[in-house]
Amino acid sequence: MTVHVVDLQHCPAQPWRNGGGLTRELLTWPQPDGWQLRVSVARIARSGPFSPFPGVQRCFAVLHGQGVRLDLPGGARAVTAADSPLSFDGEAAPMCHLLDGPTDDLNLMVHRDAGHAVMHRATPGSDIDGPTRWRALFAVAPARLDVGDRSQVLAAGTLAWSDDADGSAWRLHDGGPALWMWLEA
Repeated sequence: MTVHVVDLQHCPAQPWRNGGGLTRELLTWPQPDGWQLRVSVARIARSGPFSPFPGVQRCFAVLHGQGVRLDLPGGARAVTAADSPLSFDGEAAPMCHLLDGPTDDLNLMVHRDAGHAVMHRATPGSDIDGPTRWRALFAVAPARLDVGDRSQVLAAGTLAWSDDADGSAWRLHDGGPALWMWLEA
């Protein structure tokens, strides 16, 4: 299995059109122009609306900061770094209210015709086992990832990902916090 590693520090920051923050794009898959899946880290500097992404499932997790309140169609939802990631329809384009200062968040966006995306907090000993179309681990803090019989140390702000469908187990050996992401087969 080929595991690709992307370091957030090597991803240039792109300002939002509305001036409310910056995004660092870690991955567009399978290719930049025709992506079906996109992983990014955003710095939300001020309250404001999210951009709409029709036909896209969004998964969202706060990495650093006090968190946000998102005004979603089903009601307002607070999300902090201690909470489970949130999944919602990209066309919802919720209003985002900072709870107490800027936050950094992890975003996974998947076109619905590409499959169903999942994002979960990873704890030492947790794993992804079995076939997936795509899988990844984002290390918020340094972590060690076991892939089959190999072990790889990941620096903070690192995305390890693969689109090999062989189903080798990935296990967070130690470290973190971290987040699992996958596209169901």
